[in-house]
Amino acid sequence: MTQETILEIDNLSVSFMTRLTDVPAVMDFSMSIHKGDAMGLVGESCCGKSTVALAIMKYLGGNGKIVGGTIKYRGRDMATMSEKELEKLRGSEIAMIYQEPMASLNPSMRISKQLMEVPMLHENVTKDEAWKRSVEMLEKVKLPDASRIMDSFPHQLSGGQQQRIVIAMALLSKPSLLLLDEPTTALDVTVEAGIIDLVKGLGEEIGTSMLFVSHNLGLIMETCNRITVMYSGETVETGEIQEVFRNMRHPYTKGLLRSIPLPGKNKYDSPLEAIQGQLPLPHERPTGCNFGPRCPYFEENICNKHEIKIKPIEKQSSHLSRCVKIDKIDWTEKNSKKSTKEKIISKTEVLKIENLSKEYDVAANAIFGGKKRGTIKANVNLNFEANTGETLAIVGESGCGKSTFAKILLGLEDATTGKVNFNKTNIGNIGVEQRAKETVASIQMIFQNPFDTLNPSHSVGSQILRTLEKVGDGETVEDRKKRMNELLDLVKLPSEFARRMPRQLSGGQKQRIGIARAFAGSPKVVVADEPVSALDVSVQAAVLELLIDIQEQFDTTMLFISHDLSVVRYVADRVVVMYLGKVAEAGTTEQIFSPPYHPYTEALLSAVPIADPDIEKREIVLEGSLPSPLNPPSGCVFNTRCPYMIPGKCDVHEPPNQDVTDGHKISCHIPREELAKKGSVFALKKE
Repeated sequence: MTQETILEIDNLSVSFMTRLTDVPAVMDFSMSIHKGDAMGLVGESCCGKSTVALAIMKYLGGNGKIVGGTIKYRGRDMATMSEKELEKLRGSEIAMIYQEPMASLNPSMRISKQLMEVPMLHENVTKDEAWKRSVEMLEKVKLPDASRIMDSFPHQLSGGQQQRIVIAMALLSKPSLLLLDEPTTALDVTVEAGIIDLVKGLGEEIGTSMLFVSHNLGLIMETCNRITVMYSGETVETGEIQEVFRNMRHPYTKGLLRSIPLPGKNKYDSPLEAIQGQLPLPHERPTGCNFGPRCPYFEENICNKHEIKIKPIEKQSSHLSRCVKIDKIDWTEKNSKKSTKEKIISKTEVLKIENLSKEYDVAANAIFGGKKRGTIKANVNLNFEANTGETLAIVGESGCGKSTFAKILLGLEDATTGKVNFNKTNIGNIGVEQRAKETVASIQMIFQNPFDTLNPSHSVGSQILRTLEKVGDGETVEDRKKRMNELLDLVKLPSEFARRMPRQLSGGQKQRIGIARAFAGSPKVVVADEPVSALDVSVQAAVLELLIDIQEQFDTTMLFISHDLSVVRYVADRVVVMYLGKVAEAGTTEQIFSPPYHPYTEALLSAVPIADPDIEKREIVLEGSLPSPLNPPSGCVFNTRCPYMIPGKCDVHEPPNQDVTDGHKISCHIPREELAKKGSVFALKKE
């Protein structure tokens, strides 16, 4: 690595102009990226990360303005560049990958045209040369059948494929600086692992420097060599990644790490510690330390006495912190929060799934007169049960059948065959309209996206009251209002929130309202479908702890649907791993997270980013995509991606269900003794 400076940001301040006042979004922000550097930029939503990236690209919009400081690219102040020079720079020397791939792709243009215009525009090459380079780049980003992809429209590709197209587009011109703004947030962990491996490899190959914007500390740990932590528009800590993670010197960085479920943590032994309070609004920042009102080490007349500058931890150190109490804080202090939860040992069965299958007959070309039909097998012979008060996690990639099962349980779909026994009554073919009010109230759901589950035209209180009315809770309006206030108190929101509209709530507050509605009818079963995947890590920790506490209070069974095994490891008592509609592995959380693993479980575990410098893991990146459920592979459905596939066996015969230990089952041809020899995915690093 050389010390050639690619990007240098010095005391940058960015404001957005409104009718009333100028709103400061970024203040006194400094950062440098050298050739070959991968800099991670982390912090909660609205802390200014994306604003910094957009300021570099000069994409701040009509009301955004750089009001102080400089941004230099290869030593030249970008403020002195003309619009024509900036246009030439963007896409050729500086490229950006956005969070949502469909926001970067033109839905009306084929992929070929969108890729080819990059070298044609910036390097003036011929169409034939542009086609050749585009196909080569698609192969580099590991997209199979590049010619077919080139001829496709964006909507014909999966989310992971779309994101790889955007990455290919950004890398086609071999940029010196690549900006990545939460590029994997909406993707499965296996797809995320493949894309991160790809970006790291291509970055090393063509010498690209990177600025990686994320709130995922594990992702930053695995991809970057330096880190900058932002809070409320300011840098609060920066340095070499190993130094910052091992010797963090700002309470905010410490708070972020304590919000993450690391390997070995669970709700019984080491509860998560969410950062208290909310990020201050830009025009309501406190005097002195912006983090002061949320900091457990805050001291009056010290932390709020005057403006705090960022300083080196030691002389000549590249590790800097914006904290005046560095020498007074015990940085080795362990988590102060102690768990009061007792391990669930209930044997009272609430839910029993027996040989459940769900099939859909489809005729994709019937609209054009075609007669060929097919069958999608969304769920195939599912067998498992859930007991009172426990959390059963159902994990797997998108398209594995998790949500289809949830729809059957909720009465939104009918089972094709098999049973869904709730309190020993089969409800698999009873639609929600035909179910008794008590049954509807007893099985509720918390949805993935808190932004789309509330009616924007109605107040929070009216939506909770309507739910209470639907489930028959309370005989009068006054009874229901009293119950509504109890529910708001349950999710730790003041009663005044009943008058607020959804647009006035943060993401975490909206999800708390979703939880309040789900528990309105005192349900026996709650289906939580990716309930924290759209939230910041600090908000995620608070919502998880709230959900666990309420579940314990109501003695409710929770089905926790997720693809994030770090969250599952923390929250679940038992786990079912699904792949292409079938159960690949099932057992207690301890059994699932200890060898032997099903090869698919092993790959899911390896894909989870770990924010701990003392833990190393075996890297297993799954090749290929999830096969189509319309045409599943013969034999073991995982054989097309399995690194241990036995030809002539795995691709021909259905795998047997092996009983590993009591209650632990693995559906695999490989003997459990052989699977056990592969050892644990995680291990402590040897000094």
